[in-house]
Amino acid sequence: MNHVAMVIPGLDRIAGAERQVMLLAKGLRLRGWRVSVVALSGKGGQAAAELTGSGVEFLTLEMRKGLVDPRGWFRFNRWLNRERPQVVHAHLPHAAWLARWSRLHTPIQVLVDTLHSSSTGKFARHFGYRASSWIPDQVTAVSESVAEAHLKAGMVPPNKLTVVPNGVDVEDFCPDPQARSTVRRNLGLDHEFLWLAAGRLEAVKDYPTLLCAFARVPEPAKLLIAGAGSLQSELCRLSANLGLEHRVRFLGFQPDVKPWMHAADGFVLSSRWEGFPLGLLEAGACALPAIATDVPGSRETIVCGRTGRLIPSGSPTALARAMTAMMLVSPKDRRTMGNLARLHVSEHFSIDAMLDRWEKLYGDLLERSYQPHRGVRDPITA
Repeated sequence: MNHVAMVIPGLDRIAGAERQVMLLAKGLRLRGWRVSVVALSGKGGQAAAELTGSGVEFLTLEMRKGLVDPRGWFRFNRWLNRERPQVVHAHLPHAAWLARWSRLHTPIQVLVDTLHSSSTGKFARHFGYRASSWIPDQVTAVSESVAEAHLKAGMVPPNKLTVVPNGVDVEDFCPDPQARSTVRRNLGLDHEFLWLAAGRLEAVKDYPTLLCAFARVPEPAKLLIAGAGSLQSELCRLSANLGLEHRVRFLGFQPDVKPWMHAADGFVLSSRWEGFPLGLLEAGACALPAIATDVPGSRETIVCGRTGRLIPSGSPTALARAMTAMMLVSPKDRRTMGNLARLHVSEHFSIDAMLDRWEKLYGDLLERSYQPHRGVRDPITA
């Protein structure tokens, strides 16, 4: 049985990258792989319990000072020497650097890391990726825009970079009329148009623009915001200052957004940038039409005019107009748009199709590699 280790900074706070890692880990386990998820820090919480319940092994390195904590490096290298996974697959920068430099003195047969954001960071991140670019066998990006940004920054050699998009379980995320009725009844909603936004409450998601836009959207529309983050208090104050207390509800972190997607009539994403927004894929799978800012990542997910609308980022006026226009579309036409969104996600971004691609990539790399070894093979003689 082949063994793949997914390495990620942590699972105590779940966002798109973490959800994707969990989906891949559980999917590969069902396909007969031995799968381990290694977190650099934290305890993993509910996510760790969910993984272990699915037969996925979970390990935390309990690093307390980021990458400068030598105990984490020692634990990881000792674990690699003992368990010898054939494939190590790192996600996000800190995990990528840990896996890359650990390869110099531990047996890693194949090393892959995945880029999840079109934001390339500052000098330190650029230097870290460039200095270690020769170590991994393959680097993948979740979207064309993410790949392009890192190529432009010189952080990844073109011959080592490929795009493997995020995937979504289209059988798990699907319309559910009964759940819709139940959740809306619990929310005290009848025929009101309900918008849903989901994502961490951080600057990149640009919730101030969304709130300012929603203040211009006619009543009786309501807005649910699912997510937690450092800006929660600030956003709650802004909502109150805009007089939206009775129209906007902050749900906090939601480990399962499906019930809220079932209840909603439309999905809205106001991000300044995205890697490849999993929320848009999940909304599409639930047959929700979406309004999103026309930024890299989002524009690769929405077919503008068919599965949703794209509008300029940072413009409350444009966002308010698009949301109002969507609300004025007939229920029948919105259902048509939602069904097209589900079809688009099913055809292009199903988790089964993405697992096929990952298994093929792992298999190809394993065929080309030597047996487990210490360090990296000589690029001249390999």
